[in-house]
Amino acid sequence: MATVAGKPAPARTPGYKFGLVVLLAALLAIPLFSVYLLVYDRQSQSTTAKDAIVAGWGDTQTLAGPYLVVPFTHMVQTTTTENGQTQTHQESRDDSLVIAPTKLAIDTQLEPQLRKVSIYEAVIYTADVHAAGTFQLPDLAKLNIDPASVHLDQAQIAMGISSAKGLAGSQPVVSVDGQRLPLIPGSGLSANDGNGFSGRLAGPVAAARAIPFDIAFQLRGHDSLALAPSAQDTQWHVSSSWASPSFLGAFLPAARTVTKQGFAADWRIGNLALNRPIVSIGERDPDPNTQVSVALLDTVDFYSEVNRATKYGFLFIGFTFVALLMFDILMGVAVPGPAYLLVGIGLILFFVLLLAFAELIGFTPAYLLASGAIAVLLACYAAAILKSWRRGGTVGAMLVALYAVLYVLLSLEAYSLLIGSLLTFAALAAVMYFTRRVNWRIAAEGEEA
Repeated sequence: MATVAGKPAPARTPGYKFGLVVLLAALLAIPLFSVYLLVYDRQSQSTTAKDAIVAGWGDTQTLAGPYLVVPFTHMVQTTTTENGQTQTHQESRDDSLVIAPTKLAIDTQLEPQLRKVSIYEAVIYTADVHAAGTFQLPDLAKLNIDPASVHLDQAQIAMGISSAKGLAGSQPVVSVDGQRLPLIPGSGLSANDGNGFSGRLAGPVAAARAIPFDIAFQLRGHDSLALAPSAQDTQWHVSSSWASPSFLGAFLPAARTVTKQGFAADWRIGNLALNRPIVSIGERDPDPNTQVSVALLDTVDFYSEVNRATKYGFLFIGFTFVALLMFDILMGVAVPGPAYLLVGIGLILFFVLLLAFAELIGFTPAYLLASGAIAVLLACYAAAILKSWRRGGTVGAMLVALYAVLYVLLSLEAYSLLIGSLLTFAALAAVMYFTRRVNWRIAAEGEEA
């Protein structure tokens, strides 16, 4: 027994040791939280780097249209009050009919690429878009519009996209009734802040028949492509060699196929489901809640995995500290307080190593490397402080089992809470069983605390 100034040092009871271990574990919350902030900081840097990679390519894109825009002039009655007298005026006002297709079929082929800068990478794509369908002029009498006021010779087709920069290197082709139209920049559609292109029809629009059109162009973007459907019958087919898509928006695909070689998805949406007519006087306000989109998920987004793993840090610290405490209380192998701190720091270092290696070699290899290094390190240290290679091997085996369970928890996100809860319950039951005869107030047999 150690002495202080010639007197025996007071013996430490199991309760005292347990309280000390709990205090040390609580102190380790500070560096563990710092690791969590480190992951967040690196993820923010990754996002900034990805934005820089895609800045010169194109934004996330949303397709709107095409629309047939037909200007017309109508008289509007206005009432004003001057000098206490009400006066009524008739004034001419220009407006336009915005007509969505009766039928629209869009075929989109996405060609994805991974662009890297240093250790960061981003998903970009080139979309080959082909749209075909028909327009039909409405019954002007039902809209209370004088046919003579409609300027059919000024009708134009407008196609909206989110970012005109995505048209770099592309020369869109728009044909109406088999005749190619000259195009000008800008769609004039508020849904896309005016971005896109438009073309005036070569001659007056015939009101009595369907007007076929065909549009083809290439579009650059990154991460996702969306469509704002508006036609009476919209069909959208998207195919790509990307193996991990995510289908988002107001409507899921009617049919989809996802394999390791790529995916294909088909949407079919009617304007009744959109709760909007296909003809309006002036453009209707865009409704983002009716959009559909497909996202190209980045399968190497390991930051979220490391972030989730860090949340289980206390599980590792708690289990390892309990194991050392059991050796101390049940087998009489004294474990000094600084040893607990060193072991805890080693457990926290695992998450730092995991993050550092994952940025270079990917999550799974980084996990194997970091967990193996920490398990060997702590097993050797435990063998030294517990004065037995067998006991050190027990600690190492427990760590390997914990790292294996953590990997399963990260892989099975839906069952992670259940598995973690059952594991904690089993550990608590085991500690209760092995310490059921421990007198927490007695330091040694026959000696009061």
